[in-house]
Amino acid sequence: MNDSTPGLHLPGTSAAEHLPPAYPERAAHGTAGTLRAWQEEAIRLYLERNPRDFLASATPGAGKTTFALRLASILRANRTVEQIIVVAPTEHLKTQWADAAARAGIRLNPNYSNSDRLNYGSHYHGVVVTYAQIAMKPVQHRLLTEHADTLVILDEVHHGGDALSWGEAIREAYGTAKRRLSLTGTPFRSDDATIPFLDYLPQPDGTKVSATDYDYGYGRALADGIVRPVIFMVYAGEMRWQTSAGEEMQARLGEGNTKDITSQAWRTALDPAGQWIAKVLHAANRRLAEVRQQVPDAGGLVIATDHAAAKAYAAVLEEITGERVALILSDDAGASARIEEFSQSDSRWMVAVRMVSEGVDVPRLAVGVYATSSSTPLFFAQAIGRFVRSRRRGEVASVFLPNVPALMQLAAELEKERGHVLDGPGSAEEMWDAEAAELAAAEKEDRASEELTNEFAYAAISSDAHFDRAVFDGAEFGGYAEVESEEELEFLGLPGVLEPHEVRKVLMQRQARQAKRSAVNQGILEHAPEKAEAPEALHRTLGEQRRLLNSLVGMFARVSGEPHGAIHTELRRVCGGPAVAQASVTQLQHRIELLRRRLSA
Repeated sequence: MNDSTPGLHLPGTSAAEHLPPAYPERAAHGTAGTLRAWQEEAIRLYLERNPRDFLASATPGAGKTTFALRLASILRANRTVEQIIVVAPTEHLKTQWADAAARAGIRLNPNYSNSDRLNYGSHYHGVVVTYAQIAMKPVQHRLLTEHADTLVILDEVHHGGDALSWGEAIREAYGTAKRRLSLTGTPFRSDDATIPFLDYLPQPDGTKVSATDYDYGYGRALADGIVRPVIFMVYAGEMRWQTSAGEEMQARLGEGNTKDITSQAWRTALDPAGQWIAKVLHAANRRLAEVRQQVPDAGGLVIATDHAAAKAYAAVLEEITGERVALILSDDAGASARIEEFSQSDSRWMVAVRMVSEGVDVPRLAVGVYATSSSTPLFFAQAIGRFVRSRRRGEVASVFLPNVPALMQLAAELEKERGHVLDGPGSAEEMWDAEAAELAAAEKEDRASEELTNEFAYAAISSDAHFDRAVFDGAEFGGYAEVESEEELEFLGLPGVLEPHEVRKVLMQRQARQAKRSAVNQGILEHAPEKAEAPEALHRTLGEQRRLLNSLVGMFARVSGEPHGAIHTELRRVCGGPAVAQASVTQLQHRIELLRRRLSA
């Protein structure tokens, strides 16, 4: 049969109309209903092009599994293919794929092993395997593929670039497949390992970028109400630790520290015995309680760096909540069963180490704590993807982050789409780069613990936490607030159900209330300042007034969204006088009183 099959698509009809009577309508998540608009659009595009290779990128939670299985049903029904092979990243996902395929009328064997050779059962339409499984016996998988006209679905295809051996194995196994459908829900890894069966387009700067056939990003999915808006709750704090030389160090998260100091302060914050993580877990649980008032079964996930930390975090949460916490460890044989049990329950918290990317599919997750030391774009995108899956319109996701520059950058760029960039011709044969190694280390307890011990060789002494800001859609809201203060609770008490266009408005309202309350607590909004017993030196008075004015300008900027410079210009226009550096005490006080009135309005 030729790759181009007549009659696959009729102009003016929907992709759903091509589904044969044997396969009834399925919803985006496998139940009765209709396809989402993007899924139908992507299928229509595929049927029009009728390609051998097709790359679809869809944000986590958008329903790319349903898209792939619906397309597979169509291609089987019109006899373009007979056999379906799905390649998944993890063992846990093999069962998920098989269950979803069954709801779409396709019988896949998730228990197929390399020892079964070419026999997976005549009552199945195909198999689900893992990338690691293929790498062990690529020739056997090629023979299996050539046994019948085959559609190969490569789930989270960026794993094909995890190592040179994996890429070569996939190419060997599926180079002769009749059709190949590649799927991804996260930005491609940024190392130099090419991914099989993808096209790369040369760029003016000498790099090459992967070409996506269909793209459905987070921004569009958010506008369609398919995914949740994500609010990042950012926490900073003071960290103290001791180096291997016995030197005591101190730094604050979020300040302009060197890379090494930032890493050590970050790891001190994540120390299970410290106050920073304990306070953040308390805050996250309070946020979850608020969300559960409107979403009763909402759950939370803590993403830990290693086994020891995960167990300690779980113990803290059990003490806070009085409930059992689901603990998911990377080498646990019963991990899949515990994930499924948690997904079907209304328990509050789950703590996981490795299975936080494609391995965890729990739609009720609404609150997360990013308590891992990984800062790769791929890992971050996969982790945040666990919280964006929407079940009904209006649910909001909240993720708690340490104030680390790398994470702040990733949070601000959540809606940006990125391709897989190669450094230039001839670099495809290189193995993992530093980012790929970091990702691997973050997902393995022994590697992470070894890095902690040998690279930094330090001992945490103490840590503290305070609410620093909320980040949404690249914008920042709020400011410094002590843990359990009314200012912090303004943000922890956000409604659990908000339309995307309402989120910014509510955040600005909370920010305004926080700023006013903080100003009152600090005495900034008192109408009559207390008289000094003795006159201050003029330079001291000027300095104090300038600092007070700048503080008020900062508060007003957070409330109004105006730049500091524009506010100073407006104050000069209304009150008169020169720039702040040349203004007299009286001129500064006029501006201060004007801002106080506006903040109190």
